[in-house]
Amino acid sequence: MRSSRYLIALVLSSAALTYAEPRLPSVLSDHAVLQRDRPVRIWGWATPQEKITVKFHDQTRTANADALGEWQVFLLPEHAGGPFTLSVTSDQSGTPIERKDILLGDVWIASGQSNMEMPLKGFGSGTPIKDSEKEIAAANHPRIRLLLQKKATSTVPLTDSADTWTECTPDTAANFSAVAYFFGREISEKENVPIGLIDTTWGGTPAHAWISLEGIAAANLTSVANDAAVIARDQGIADRLRADYARQADAAKAAGQPVPAHPPIPNDHAGSWTPGTLYNAMIAPYIRYTIKGAIWYQGETDTAPARAPYYSRVFSTLIKDWRAQWAQGDFPFFYVQISSYTADNDGWGRVRDAQRRTLALVNTGQAVTLDVGLEKNIHPPDKQTVGARLAANALATVYGKKMEYSSPEFLQATTEPGAMRVWFTHGEGLTTKGQALGGFEVAGDDHKFVSVTATLEKVAGTETIVLTAPSIAMPKYARYAWTGFVTSFVYNAAGFPLGTFTSESM
Repeated sequence: MRSSRYLIALVLSSAALTYAEPRLPSVLSDHAVLQRDRPVRIWGWATPQEKITVKFHDQTRTANADALGEWQVFLLPEHAGGPFTLSVTSDQSGTPIERKDILLGDVWIASGQSNMEMPLKGFGSGTPIKDSEKEIAAANHPRIRLLLQKKATSTVPLTDSADTWTECTPDTAANFSAVAYFFGREISEKENVPIGLIDTTWGGTPAHAWISLEGIAAANLTSVANDAAVIARDQGIADRLRADYARQADAAKAAGQPVPAHPPIPNDHAGSWTPGTLYNAMIAPYIRYTIKGAIWYQGETDTAPARAPYYSRVFSTLIKDWRAQWAQGDFPFFYVQISSYTADNDGWGRVRDAQRRTLALVNTGQAVTLDVGLEKNIHPPDKQTVGARLAANALATVYGKKMEYSSPEFLQATTEPGAMRVWFTHGEGLTTKGQALGGFEVAGDDHKFVSVTATLEKVAGTETIVLTAPSIAMPKYARYAWTGFVTSFVYNAAGFPLGTFTSESM
């Protein structure tokens, strides 16, 4: 122990003798948006004990780097505005670090898997974005700033990344999350404030990869531990296959022969499925950056039978963990209930219902997207509707607009002779827009669901749906849109569709 302490002291004293130019994290770059109306942390690295002076707008703050060379200051809250210059100097360097064209506005984190990752230009001819060329051409928004985080994994939480802010132009928007772009554009236009969007996404990834390991441990997510064991085993096999394919390729090249073709390596996720790895590399670098809130679109990967039953706990843990890591209170967290798509198991219904139940967490909101899904394409092209529904949540609950923002939300199911009656919040003006009312089921004590006849009925001014099934004399449970692909929709007067639910205890 004594020798360890001596070694640490020697390293620190040696570091103090070596001058290091002050450095800012990449997220504090030119064109950044700093969060308005909140204390804003400015941080970086320098020589241990070095005095740092930070100037921004009319503010000046000072700090001394600690024994590891880290320093931070907090700027006092300021209203939206800019552009401004951020200047950082040290007592050992007369040349300031300057970050220019800084705006004060609202910063939103956008994360999840491929439907959030899907860029404005689409993924290709088979997975387009609706009106992509038109949308890209119109994407000149000097007061919207974009930061696109490159895909990365890490076994430890990182404190920085290499990615920086850009202005929103057709060139930069084309490669940026379409959902995040449409969300940010709506907020910027309605609120007339600068918007900063951080796109940190990776397609085909499970939720547990985006949670810190301490968050997983604190929640005692044994399902994640069990899943991790299988993932590690499969990744080991994939790694050995990849090495064998590489040896075969090298041998073929040395012999002047064609490189042999191989099928894709199964279960090769390059570390992106390992619990915590995406949090470490793609979320942790931003937890000191002051934000307004987060938007999230993920869950398709978690419809697998091994994960779907546990998604409610995993997803709520993710939200709680991010809020704990940012230490900025219960910031707004809005998410998409995954869309409609043909599936061979009930995982899609389970995950969508788990997302609905997550509304029990404070300052959360859900955008239902059943009606924009495609039967054979897991990536619906209509991301405009998705972004608009997320933005409606924010405009009403964060920005104070007097407007309906939510889909009808399941409240309770009551039993009547030979029928069940379903009650909702946000259910004013329920309508099928001329379609048949379908997709509802009921079950008795045996939890075996059957299709029903559904009827809209108003009771004392409240919109309800009555479900009848002659084959079940004493129905006990009701559910809606449990299949992967959904074809019958119910909307409220504001045009928001009812989402998947079950009245069972899950």
